[in-house]
Amino acid sequence: MLTWVMYDIVEDKPRTKVAKACEKAGIYRVQYSVFLGDLNKTQRKELKCIIEELIDAETDKVYIFPMCKEDFLACELMGQAFDPKLITDEVKAFFI
Repeated sequence: MLTWVMYDIVEDKPRTKVAKACEKAGIYRVQYSVFLGDLNKTQRKELKCIIEELIDAETDKVYIFPMCKEDFLACELMGQAFDPKLITDEVKAFFI
């Protein structure tokens, strides 16, 4: 299932580690603190566990949203919805 991971993490070191965990999980950066990719339920749970270990629950915010392809295609994107420097062919394929 398509999965969004969005975060607001105060400290640089854990923020970098969360980004690397998202990349390692196989999802793609579409904005500086937003990732999108295809993860199954087990992969989402694994990523959640990793992120929980990296962040400060008192100050950081992380959202993991699963989304079906039909709902994703119904999304309205405006302006520079995705950072053109970060977008990949894999991300573009989600829109096909």
